[in-house]
Amino acid sequence: MVSLFLKITGCVLIVSGASGYGFWMVSNYKERLLLLEQLRQMIFLLKGQILYANATLLEAFDTVGRRTEGPLSELFLQVSERMEGQQGEPFCQIWKEEAERFAGVGLMAKTDRQSLESLGEHLGFLDKEMQEKNLLLYLEQLDMTIEEMRSCQKERCRLYGSLGVMGGLFLAVLLV
Repeated sequence: MVSLFLKITGCVLIVSGASGYGFWMVSNYKERLLLLEQLRQMIFLLKGQILYANATLLEAFDTVGRRTEGPLSELFLQVSERMEGQQGEPFCQIWKEEAERFAGVGLMAKTDRQSLESLGEHLGFLDKEMQEKNLLLYLEQLDMTIEEMRSCQKERCRLYGSLGVMGGLFLAVLLV
């Protein structure tokens, strides 16, 4: 009797854990999409600050960081603070270090992190026209990623949730 109770309890825990993992994956997918959409909005604001407000990179990053909320605003504010107190560090190095620090705790995929880090490689050395082209190129890449994620969102979320439940059931049956 006790053995049966332990088996049932174990099966319930396995199915619950695997289902929870599946739904956690769904949540991460949705949060990643929201994060990329917020990044897109912030890059548009950055472009506007550089081109139309004639702000320096320091001012543009500070303004955009203060006008928005969330983890990405912290990234922009950290970059502006480091630029303000810079000890001869090039912008690309500051951006890369802060982007690595941010992406390490974020929900971004490896490709998202790499493209975010590469954004700063050319931004600090160029004139406004080249900065605009660099930002537009990054926005185009970001738009493609967001569009791909949106088109697959429904099926991927359903897949992650179903695989979590089915994987838990399979494992429970296998172990019993």
